[in-house]
Amino acid sequence: MEQLVVRDADVVDGTGEPSYRADVVIDGGRIVSIVKEAAAAGCQRPRAMRELDAEGLVLSPGFVDMHAHSDLALLRDPDHSAKAAQGVTLEVLGQDGLSYAPVDDRTLAEVRSAIAGWNGSGDDIDFDWRSVGEYLDRLDRGIAVNAAYLVPQGTVRALAVGWEDRAATPDELDHMRRLVAEGLAQGAVGLSSGLTYTPGMYAPDAELTELCRVVAEYGGYYCPHHRSYGAGALEAYAEMVALARQAGCPLHLAHATMNFGVNKGRAPELLALLDEALAAGADITLDTYPYTPGSTTLAAMLPSWANEGGPAAALARLTDDATSERIRHHLETVGSDGCHGVTVEWDTIEISGVTDPALADFVGRTVQESADARGESPWTTARRLLVTDRLGSTILQHVGHEENVRTIMRHPVHTGGSDGILQGTKPHPRAYGTFPHYLGHYVRELGVLSLEECVAHLTARPAARLRLPDRGLVREGYRADLVLFDPRTVAAGSTFADPRRLPTGIPHVLIDGRFVIEDGRRTDVLAGRAVRRAPL
Repeated sequence: MEQLVVRDADVVDGTGEPSYRADVVIDGGRIVSIVKEAAAAGCQRPRAMRELDAEGLVLSPGFVDMHAHSDLALLRDPDHSAKAAQGVTLEVLGQDGLSYAPVDDRTLAEVRSAIAGWNGSGDDIDFDWRSVGEYLDRLDRGIAVNAAYLVPQGTVRALAVGWEDRAATPDELDHMRRLVAEGLAQGAVGLSSGLTYTPGMYAPDAELTELCRVVAEYGGYYCPHHRSYGAGALEAYAEMVALARQAGCPLHLAHATMNFGVNKGRAPELLALLDEALAAGADITLDTYPYTPGSTTLAAMLPSWANEGGPAAALARLTDDATSERIRHHLETVGSDGCHGVTVEWDTIEISGVTDPALADFVGRTVQESADARGESPWTTARRLLVTDRLGSTILQHVGHEENVRTIMRHPVHTGGSDGILQGTKPHPRAYGTFPHYLGHYVRELGVLSLEECVAHLTARPAARLRLPDRGLVREGYRADLVLFDPRTVAAGSTFADPRRLPTGIPHVLIDGRFVIEDGRRTDVLAGRAVRRAPL
């Protein structure tokens, strides 16, 4: 690994302090020297086997995607420019309570089916792991960017209890505790939940609290997708804050948005709730993506009782006319818990991807638009998609509010997370654009955050949550996971119309001191590895 000096960079070091001009020397995968302009005056400047002229570029720590769905994409796609080109040097996987470890043969098949819309069917993947440690070992064979992992509580519940809506027995709860402890001992950084997804949503607070006690013992954190982002959102946030405090466990709120019409303009109420808890000593952080629409699977909209028993049981209910009518009533009249307690608005639900190519005409249209074109009810259209695509369809849900997005991103405990689903013909542009969109749109164009503040939100703050002692700052001795970008031109290329376009203004990205993006092009370097939880 050759020595490199990055010459005349404007260093934004992740601390939030003003930038400074410096030469930064990298050797052996670490930052070995930082020579500020004032210090360099009148003395010999550092030399290296290779020099990079960074005039006009900002040098910052690599960005940390605190909420990623690249669990299989990192194995499937060695290029992974969707994240590497954004300057992401670390992703946190295992989100929303559903991922691929720990599993046995039964639950692996169930999970693959349940989240095919997030990660694909996995038919192109050799699932040669079952435990968390084995999955991390698989990542260690070489991936595009670094990755950390959260033990997924829904997967744990599926393994110990099943997909039924019932309380765990004492023995099953002990089994879940052991599974969480084993995952953390093997290197996971915490526990995630998806409390609007089955089977994780069937867990009562007492069960979640017991699992969080285990997480706290290992120095991890709890990352819930909580029970509602719509009706009852504030109550759901308060529930998670109280639960984590009771367990003595650090809390990281996943994609902390306030969506749907009932929450327009209510972000200050959420932040007041968090500020009160922080003032009382709670350890809380959160992440958001800088867009208004959300993204998930169409099947996630269903009421929880319709998904009980797993994907096969859900499909059986959808094909039964009487049960299908009950589902429609819950969605359109009652307000499904899968749709955050609000009644579904079919004109806000855009199909972003399908697994069956024969259904491609639905992509890019809302369910309402497709139904109108066919002269049928929206539920008839949605039901056809769910059954024919075997629950694999992904959606964009246009239910957010820009003022809420801006208000939350200003908060001092905020971090960045793409929540990027890479599947589908027209995925959410956040998968390819989150980090440059922060820097270009919200920093340069709108001034919602200063450049120094924003970089701290995307680097040092998430590294601190992950308890990484040598990442997240431009500092001597730290790992050389670094981004060079042009603050005048950095921008997301991805749009809702063309979501897979790569960003502009990010010519260089280094991981472990090696170029994964060089002169704006992806190299063949696979410098990423599993980042395991630091021991207490």
